[in-house]
Amino acid sequence: MNRINASVMSLAALAVAGSASAAFTGYSVASSTVGSLTKWTVYANFNGATDTVLNAFHFNLTVGGGTPVFHHADALNGGVDSTVAGTWNPQFVLAPGAMDSYVCIGGGEGFASGNSTNADPDWGAAGFNQAQVPFLAAGNQTSGAGWFNGNPPNLQGRVDANGKVKLGQFVLGSSDAAATLFLKIGFNNGQGGAVEFGQGTFTLGVPAPSAIALLGLAGLAGRRRR
Repeated sequence: MNRINASVMSLAALAVAGSASAAFTGYSVASSTVGSLTKWTVYANFNGATDTVLNAFHFNLTVGGGTPVFHHADALNGGVDSTVAGTWNPQFVLAPGAMDSYVCIGGGEGFASGNSTNADPDWGAAGFNQAQVPFLAAGNQTSGAGWFNGNPPNLQGRVDANGKVKLGQFVLGSSDAAATLFLKIGFNNGQGGAVEFGQGTFTLGVPAPSAIALLGLAGLAGRRRR
């Protein structure tokens, strides 16, 4: 075998190895505040260029976390801010960037987006059409509400250029206490590969004063060390 062919084979092997090592690396949360409300947007992060989320499930509170009260302002409730009426369906968002809670497997907002995210049976008879998530007993990681891409061939759940897939946005009062939530996801390489699973937690809301103080002390200690 000549050197050129050997080099090509080596590069191919590296590419396969890189693809095989692609994996879920955790959740990240971004926030933006408008008036008395804060929108918390949750992403699943990956290190593979074609990783594609298929479903999210077992959504539940962790032990010791508060119970969040979510806000909606969608087509189901006439776009009026409410914590007692609304839907988690991303197709019912009335305007881009609206302060509205919904879940998704990637995709866009509003009816025109054709977002193919669906509720799984663990939401109960109401499905997405309820203001609050039907959480189970805190700490349960084996069951709980979930959602999935009803049309996987559209690759709606594929990572973006930053290796992220949006899983939902959650609107809370700007001063609401933090709640930590557990979520599990199923994903593949978007090319017919085997389904893999990842899981983890993320936090929505404002940390308790003691937690904020600890963060401040950690930052001060870091500056002193430098």
